[in-house]
Amino acid sequence: MTSYRGSCFCGAVEVETTGAPAAMGYCHCSSCRSWAAAPVNAFTLWPPETVRVTRGAEHVGHFSKTPNSDRQYCTKCGGHLMTFHPPFNLVDVYAATLPTLAFKPALHVNYQETVLPMKDGLPKMKDFPKEMGGSGETLPE
Repeated sequence: MTSYRGSCFCGAVEVETTGAPAAMGYCHCSSCRSWAAAPVNAFTLWPPETVRVTRGAEHVGHFSKTPNSDRQYCTKCGGHLMTFHPPFNLVDVYAATLPTLAFKPALHVNYQETVLPMKDGLPKMKDFPKEMGGSGETLPE
């Protein structure tokens, strides 16, 4: 089985994923943008059992702005690692955290909140797909 390794900014915390992500894409919501300090967040979603901290678990901090997200970061450097989304039972290991994973986005979510319009031919979901509790509505590029 394929595995991917990554770490926080300082390298104190290492994570590993195995298998293939359930989905990859871009999130444009204000929470992700604020957390990432970027106009968009590149996500890779994994089943929780395929993600593990292999080093530095004692340095993993948690922040939950809402019950929908447990954002995890390194307490030594502040580097972002991943976000567990309980409603979806999926873990977003940020695409930048896994440097050897070929990032192949399939869609944009929360595009109604975008501050960086992107013309890439991918579906632009107003919020989330219906399977994830969203409206399933798409918006034009």
